[in-house]
Amino acid sequence: MELCYQLPVLPLDRPVPKHVLSRRGAISFSSSSSLFGAPDPRQLSQRRGAISYDSSDQTALYIRMLGDVRVRSQVGFEPERRGSHPYLGMFSPIFIVSLSVVRRLFSFQRHLLSSRLLRGAPHLNPLHILDEDYCGQAKCMLEKVGSWNFDIFLFDRLTNGNSLVFLTFHLLNQYGLIELFQLDMVKVRQFLVLVQEDYHNQNPYHNAVHAADVTQAMHCYLREPKLAQSLTSFDILLGLLAAATHDLDHPGVNQPFLIKTNHYLAALYRNTSVLENHHWRSAVGLLRETELFSHLPAEDSIERQLGSLILATDISRQNEYLSRFRTHLDENNLCLGHASHRHFVLQMALKCADICNPCRPWELSKQWSEKVTEEFFHQGDIEKKHKLEISPLCDSEANTIASVQIGFMTYVVEPLFAEWARFSDTRLSQTMLGHLGLNKASWSAMDPEASGSSEEGESEPGRATEEPSSRALSQGSQES
Repeated sequence: MELCYQLPVLPLDRPVPKHVLSRRGAISFSSSSSLFGAPDPRQLSQRRGAISYDSSDQTALYIRMLGDVRVRSQVGFEPERRGSHPYLGMFSPIFIVSLSVVRRLFSFQRHLLSSRLLRGAPHLNPLHILDEDYCGQAKCMLEKVGSWNFDIFLFDRLTNGNSLVFLTFHLLNQYGLIELFQLDMVKVRQFLVLVQEDYHNQNPYHNAVHAADVTQAMHCYLREPKLAQSLTSFDILLGLLAAATHDLDHPGVNQPFLIKTNHYLAALYRNTSVLENHHWRSAVGLLRETELFSHLPAEDSIERQLGSLILATDISRQNEYLSRFRTHLDENNLCLGHASHRHFVLQMALKCADICNPCRPWELSKQWSEKVTEEFFHQGDIEKKHKLEISPLCDSEANTIASVQIGFMTYVVEPLFAEWARFSDTRLSQTMLGHLGLNKASWSAMDPEASGSSEEGESEPGRATEEPSSRALSQGSQES
């Protein structure tokens, strides 16, 4: 096993030459450093500095290192994560030796620094000054974590790819949940690290950044007057955990793909809410592994209600939840004093948070649209390669980003957020609907043909809510 230093994706002070990015050497601040030559891994994991071969190497000026020691296998590939990778069991058996235990140890070590920062503990080692610089900017962003314009992409860069851990820990602490439920700080940190590690970063859309974005959106909804005045601390805890884990271990393909390739998850869950069941069970597995709630008598209840929230994101049940929500609003009989009604509102809030990207400002919404379409088209390419039927929206030759987004906004997003605005008629709701209209208009300007077809669908009463098109459902099943 060899140790290597991996460059993070961070803003730099100046352009970095390609030959510098390809360099591998000792991590050193001077040629006299004891780390130069034969580094001790225990010391190496604590150092921050530039890549350099000796004190006269000028390339050291170009790099600001904020990463940590990563572990790679000697055979030259990253160890495969456990879980639902779409190629496992698809066409031929694949046997991979996992180094997940070793990787997790290093991951946990990597986040000890950030936990000290969030607690406000001073650093004893002055070499961490570069980390403090970036973490300081991230902490400034967290002061406005309740803003609907929160840029999760910038926050992820400032936290060196650890946006989900930083943001969720901050919210748990801000709501006073760690102290109230007497949660072990180390277990909380370990749980969040494992959750982040179990998201597939190679997925353009369904990754830890998406989970962090949904968690931030859920926080915005929890602060709405109706919810803030009614929800209990237990409800808030469930809402934040469900948002952080709602797409855990997502393979980057949709349920129909898993079914037609005879994936083991489809067989395990009998082709019913396959991904959502897997996300829930994966979350429960991490809760038990870290024993985060082992001291609470309601541990079983937490797991069960967490599953109820995550399963609500199944887009195939969209009409069921939307009709029930509309009925409650028509009859004005939602009583948030009842635990069951509060839980239902949490389900609707999570559904909104999960597909809220079209309701974000254009600069953010456009990025998400490009990422989710890239993931669709990647699935389509796999289906073409293996001569499978290409799923709707996944054919890059027949669809565009604009056509995909216009259909999704028309048949899935608009009906849901219109009802949410009826329930919570606040400035935030109007802001979301405003962004939704502007974003749809922007995509329509790019693809007038797709805009015309969606307007024809809207002209038929009830179609948008009672009979969503297969195109919309296909995208929704991937985004849920």
